[in-house]
Amino acid sequence: MNRVNKIISLLENGQHNEAIDEYNVVLTNGMPDEKFMLAEELFEFGFLTEAKSLVNSLLEIYPEEGELLVLLGEILVEAGDDEQAILELEKISEQDPSFGQSLLLLADLYQVQGLYEVCERKLLRAKLILPEEVIIDFALGELYSEQGEVSKAIKSYEIVLKEHQEIAGVSLHQRIAELLSASGVFEEALEHYDKALDNKLEINTLFGYAFTALQAGYNQTAIEKFEELRGLDPEYHSLYLHLAKAYEREEDLANSLKSIQEGIKQDEFNKELFFYGGKIAIKLGKTDQAERYFRESLALDPGFTEAALTLNKLFFHDERYEDVIDLISQLEYVEDEEPQLLWDAALAYNKLDEFSYALDKYESAYTFFKDNEVFLNDYGYFLIEEGKNDRAAEVFKQLLKGDPTNGEYQDLVERLTS
Repeated sequence: MNRVNKIISLLENGQHNEAIDEYNVVLTNGMPDEKFMLAEELFEFGFLTEAKSLVNSLLEIYPEEGELLVLLGEILVEAGDDEQAILELEKISEQDPSFGQSLLLLADLYQVQGLYEVCERKLLRAKLILPEEVIIDFALGELYSEQGEVSKAIKSYEIVLKEHQEIAGVSLHQRIAELLSASGVFEEALEHYDKALDNKLEINTLFGYAFTALQAGYNQTAIEKFEELRGLDPEYHSLYLHLAKAYEREEDLANSLKSIQEGIKQDEFNKELFFYGGKIAIKLGKTDQAERYFRESLALDPGFTEAALTLNKLFFHDERYEDVIDLISQLEYVEDEEPQLLWDAALAYNKLDEFSYALDKYESAYTFFKDNEVFLNDYGYFLIEEGKNDRAAEVFKQLLKGDPTNGEYQDLVERLTS
């Protein structure tokens, strides 16, 4: 195999032209073993066309050789020709020693295509042929996990875990922990996260541990783990919002706001950080800062109606009705998506004594809130104040349907209709 070694050495030294010359000699006159070894090496180097030519030359001599078809399948997959790869791999007979390996490759291909049932059949068949190969159990775990079949996935991963804590660079404890956490089984998930971290300190695992602890209500544990993660990787943007929530739950609002501020330094385009920071600032009585944060979140996403509604509450509290109108005027195009803005506008116009505008907004909001008792009550009294007794009577009659024994509504309807 001296020529194979020579070609590899030439490639490693960047002497591609000389390597191609030697390659052509092997392609034309090389022995089968030499061609096969060179094809494997060139495949690893990414010379897919050259590797494919070598394998095809061998298939002319050994057209049913499974090992060759498997290598060709791998080359085709790497080249992005999945359909042809499937055709080549399906040629391998059940009696061929490479049949089990071909099933694994086919399963991967069918999973990528979303053909999960076919993929599962291939893997289960491979397991019958290669019962000791835990990589098949791992593949089944990955398949079931992708399908959301949690119990099946965990069962497959646990088979692998009997022999390996990690396979293909993946922590089995982490995989199981993620599935348990997503299923709300937080206590067991934390146990597996602990074991995963004992085996290897990895930031995504640490985040998963902290987030699961937060979901389980272990706020101090969550804080400790998020802070540890921040120390390891302060640019891990996802941690800051959750760290702030953990501090808030512990009624440590100062550190909650500090976490938000640190998060904004790392990710100044995260609208959720600004929004949550605004809510914490309100709790701290820092209304000016809260307003700045809410406005910043809206600048990042003008359609962020939750931020707009929360900012409106701040304006209403401070009797800043013109600011309510000004804000809503900037968001009119999303009123149909968030009808509460219509109601807010009606309330603000009413407070500003701009009754015709208020009536228009109330009528628009009615379409969305005709079953909302609070809205109907508010709307009904507005109509009375505006002298629209007939319409007010209709509204209070509607309220009576939901609350027939309400004496206040009965008296109003009687008075309005008499």
